[in-house]
Amino acid sequence: MPASGVPVLDVVLRCLVVLGAFLTLPLLVGQMEHKAMAHMQSRVGPMAAGGFHGWAQLVADGIKFVQKESIVPAAADRKVFELAPAVALIPYLVALFAIPLGPFFGQANLIGQDLDLGLFFVLAAMSVGVLGTLMGGLGSGNKYSYIGGMRVAAQLTSYELPMVLAAASVAMAAGTLSLVGIAQAWEPWWLLAQLPGLVVFFLAGLAELQRPPFDAPLADAELVMGPLTEYGGMRFAMFLLAEYAGIVVLAGLTTVLFLGGWAGPWSDQLGWVWSLLKIVAVSFVVIWARVAYPRLREDQVNAFAWKVLVPLSLAQITLTTLLVVW
Repeated sequence: MPASGVPVLDVVLRCLVVLGAFLTLPLLVGQMEHKAMAHMQSRVGPMAAGGFHGWAQLVADGIKFVQKESIVPAAADRKVFELAPAVALIPYLVALFAIPLGPFFGQANLIGQDLDLGLFFVLAAMSVGVLGTLMGGLGSGNKYSYIGGMRVAAQLTSYELPMVLAAASVAMAAGTLSLVGIAQAWEPWWLLAQLPGLVVFFLAGLAELQRPPFDAPLADAELVMGPLTEYGGMRFAMFLLAEYAGIVVLAGLTTVLFLGGWAGPWSDQLGWVWSLLKIVAVSFVVIWARVAYPRLREDQVNAFAWKVLVPLSLAQITLTTLLVVW
């Protein structure tokens, strides 16, 4: 047994569960994005690969990325350039360890590790993941990538504050930073009292992940692909996987903080099912936003953060403070 007193087999099983979720859920979100956009925008391509409903589109994409050559530009900082995809991807795997899915048929909670500072841990890991994209932009030796990297830095600075304040509002109401504790302390009235915090947290999360309409760092019409312009093959695939893993982490955190986690009928037995359904629903909203809304200009992105989300998050945390004291 480890020094903590936890059986080795239990630790191994928890690691395998988290790793399995990390290898499957982002891919399922990617497949869902293909299909949702195909229906919403009448795209024929994603509906054709493999026959029925384009079931093999994800497989085709994987084969394509494996076959492509990964080239390092001569002007790039080679170490930074090659390390950036891993820095973008691995933090989301780490973050999944602290996000609970709920009871599994009356057994222990499905979670890698219940941390006393779980909320702080996941938010910190998400911030590190964004730095991978910044490294890709600054290390590529390309002026478009450099501009994209600077936009990533600006968004990280602008949207980190309202995101943390919105999450802190929920932690204050629950009286704990443990994600398991927050999910267990959740009450239905939070849907109303914490609704502004939910809006702030979700929109700030989209901006942190550079998802539309906050994808100014990529901006293919202006910057080719921004920080990812010089990436190809498996390195580019790692950035895509990091994006979908980030959506899963954002959806999981939104579920725990604002949607009651595994709360639902027969939650003692099927809590993990309710968590997964809520994560899929939030992920669909992320995809829907990409289809429904045009990209904001860079000045609009930062103005929206400082003029709208920051004041709204401060008002939310003030309201929560009054409710907790009352």
